[in-house]
Amino acid sequence: MAGVLDRIHRANRPPFHTLTPGEARLAYRMGAEILDLPRAPLPRVEDLEVAGRPARLYAPAATALPVLLYLHGGGFTIGGLETHDSLCRQLALRSGAAVLSLDYRLAPEHRFPAAVDDAWAALAWVHEHAHTLGLDGSRLAVGGDSAGGTLAAVSAFFARDRGLPLKLQLLITPGTASLPNTPSHRLFANGFLLDAASIEWFFGHYLDRHQRHDWRFAPLEADDHAGLAPACVVLAECDPLVDEGIAYADTLRAAGVSVQLELYRGVTHDFIKMGRYIPEALTALNACADSLKQHLAT
Repeated sequence: MAGVLDRIHRANRPPFHTLTPGEARLAYRMGAEILDLPRAPLPRVEDLEVAGRPARLYAPAATALPVLLYLHGGGFTIGGLETHDSLCRQLALRSGAAVLSLDYRLAPEHRFPAAVDDAWAALAWVHEHAHTLGLDGSRLAVGGDSAGGTLAAVSAFFARDRGLPLKLQLLITPGTASLPNTPSHRLFANGFLLDAASIEWFFGHYLDRHQRHDWRFAPLEADDHAGLAPACVVLAECDPLVDEGIAYADTLRAAGVSVQLELYRGVTHDFIKMGRYIPEALTALNACADSLKQHLAT
């Protein structure tokens, strides 16, 4: 991991917080899969529209597969179908489930709660219309990394409150707290890939400061976590978000929710997309796949 960080530093790319959102999106897309595994071939990869948004379906077989709705990371401001293509292929290949990646609306053009609304609309759509894609909408999971992990956690509340039978929430290095004030935010503020200035840049584009205590941004602050879908929480030790990830897993457990917590030592935020160089990325992918297999079984 230290070697990867050194190579990134020597590449001398400008930090996201020094760019415009458009420039940052281009920079992220150009570098998003350099460290990731090659895009695995799958029998079915299909671009389509889900609840009015572009999406991409990855299916490892032609049978009526269960579905993971996947929400990409990128601080609610950058990222998309292309930046997470390899990751979604790996999740489909290793789990045997179909993965549906959603291109939700991004800030600052579409500020909070646009991304939340898109995520829930897509989850409800998949549950209702999966059969039109030859998939099994009764075996449904939602997942995501970073900001996408936040959106997945929030979608689990909507599923609970509106009677959608969600089987699993897969939360990979999610943000869950309203403010970056934990010890891990201070300890890993600089030099560990996701820096404090970029976090503020992302959040500043996404929502107003007075909105940060809204549970749709900070699910840790929701009033009631009981009755949510089982969770698989994947965290990185050297990540500013790790403390709030652990706190969220503890909060879910205290509310009676089944939680599988995977904490990977010595790696940073976004490590799961570094499978070419970081062995822990492959271990984490397999843990995610195993959890999907377990919870989406017939």
